[in-house]
Amino acid sequence: QVQSVESGGGLVQAGGSLRLSCAASGSIFRRYAMGWYRQAAGKQRDLVAQITTGGSTNYADSVKGRFTISRDNTDNMLYLQMNSLKPEDTAVYFCNTAPNIHYFWGQGTQVTVSS
Repeated sequence: QVQSVESGGGLVQAGGSLRLSCAASGSIFRRYAMGWYRQAAGKQRDLVAQITTGGSTNYADSVKGRFTISRDNTDNMLYLQMNSLKPEDTAVYFCNTAPNIHYFWGQGTQVTVSS
């Protein structure tokens, strides 16, 4: 099945940290850059972090310096370490290939940051 499964979200106070994980089917994972997307209530889904198959990374300005994306090509896993979280980081987080989408969207994982 060509789908990704996200986990690791939760409720955290501002300034706290969370680590998100994404398990993705391998045939696609190893061929494409991957990304973490987020969608806040009533807003569009945005790409916030991207990593190439070789490990080069790129971040949205809103998360630069606070979030770190990484991948394990052996286990087909994608990670997002989120530090210094802010209330505006509250959203459902998804993983997928980036910038073009190749997986069916999963259910995502909810991140809620309280002030």
